[in-house]
Amino acid sequence: MDDRNPDRRARDLSRYETILGSLDDAVYAIRSDGTVAYVNERYAEMKGVDRDKFLGTGTYDWGSEETARLARREHTEMWEAAHNTGVVEYEFEPIDGEPFPAEMRFGPTDLGDGEELGRVGVIRDISERKYRERELQRQNERLDEFASIVSHDLRNPLDVAQGYLGLAREEHDSPHLEAVAKAHDRMGTLIDDLLTLAREGVDVESLEPVALGAVTEECWQGVETADTTLRAEATATIRADRSRLKQLLENLLRNAVSHGGPAVTITVGDLDSGFYVADNGPGIPEDERNEVFGRDHTANPEGAGLGLAIVERVAEAHGWAVGVTDGPDGGARFEFTGVDVE
Repeated sequence: MDDRNPDRRARDLSRYETILGSLDDAVYAIRSDGTVAYVNERYAEMKGVDRDKFLGTGTYDWGSEETARLARREHTEMWEAAHNTGVVEYEFEPIDGEPFPAEMRFGPTDLGDGEELGRVGVIRDISERKYRERELQRQNERLDEFASIVSHDLRNPLDVAQGYLGLAREEHDSPHLEAVAKAHDRMGTLIDDLLTLAREGVDVESLEPVALGAVTEECWQGVETADTTLRAEATATIRADRSRLKQLLENLLRNAVSHGGPAVTITVGDLDSGFYVADNGPGIPEDERNEVFGRDHTANPEGAGLGLAIVERVAEAHGWAVGVTDGPDGGARFEFTGVDVE
């Protein structure tokens, strides 16, 4: 604003007040002596007090001692660390009504008219955010309880069944026992996938440069490959959460081995904006490709269970797009695009 032109300054002030008055967040300005210079209509509405009653009063006259303590501490830490913005979460207390969670952001500003440096702040009602956080916490607790039930109530009887299957194989030679063993393996895979989704999730924690070819070779070591062949042709280095990328690749490799037959060839290669994983197995019918990532989808009763659902969620957590098409040699080809390729 131009302090040398009073008329222009008055017009600017009127314009700024109109803008601030239309905000859903509360806005205030404090002079260097700690008194209130300005509050917008939203602030007055949240507090339940006329705007004019704030002007000239002390900064901390309208809040609790705990709020004042938090604000002073944040103000001190902000200046000591040479930060321009301080953030405080606290209980906003209306004159009449129940307190509610709020977030206050503030920083220094020049108020003009020869004022020394004061500060301006914005206060936002975060009740909805806190509600979502509590709901998420409750969901996580329920998922953890579910994971414990899965681990104990399903794994223990499965271990017992596998033990008796071993004894039965010592006493009998029947092709039916091999079918039982495969069913046990599928149950184990489903349990592992459920535990992955329930306990670990697929959130991306930190991104780092990852050599795609090298990490593919690592994943291959942990997959029962039978007579299958891996062609790790990818040369790109991508930015990814290494642990989650391995989770994605391992599930795709297992899926290809499970569905592709005993001599399938799997290729992992580069795309202009990502990478692909392809096999020369039977492929995925075109009318099933939109549902292939569903949690209840499996084209093969001996398939990988929730593996492809995990693949999609890992990709989404990275911000990648994933699609399914035909491979050049038949089979299925999973393409990942939107990848940060170094």
